Amino acid sequence: MVTVSKSEKLLYLQKEGKVFASYPVAFGRNPVGHKEKEGDNRTPEGIYKIDTRKENSSYFKALHVSYPSPNDIEQAKVRGVDPGGDIMVHGQKNGFGWAAFIVQYFNWTKGCIALSNDNMEKVWQSVNVGTKIEIKP
Repeated sequence: MVTVSKSEKLLYLQKEGKVFASYPVAFGRNPVGHKEKEGDNRTPEGIYKIDTRKENSSYFKALHVSYPSPNDIEQAKVRGVDPGGDIMVHGQKNGFGWAAFIVQYFNWTKGCIALSNDNMEKVWQSVNVGTKIEIKP
């Protein structure tokens, strides 16, 4: 299981309920609150799954998060907005891995969860398709 804490800005890897690794992360530029619509620059909150692994991404490796859930879609429909999507756990933008020591101090994504490339490699090796990911406030 993967748990992400927005308040701590950490991603935790767990096995059998015990944390075995943690890594600093960056979020969407508007990190407070649950993602409500396309373009709000928020990272969703809740329980999802890693549903795809993308080695050929615009970022150093990417794990796709199953947002939006049916509930997210319904809530967006009620508000008359597009819930957005394409939420990933990923490394740095290709060609900019060297800048992680600076950019990881800021919430810079459009709603994704970003790690340094070294840490993304460790997460990549530990997380398979179907792994649960819980994103907490």
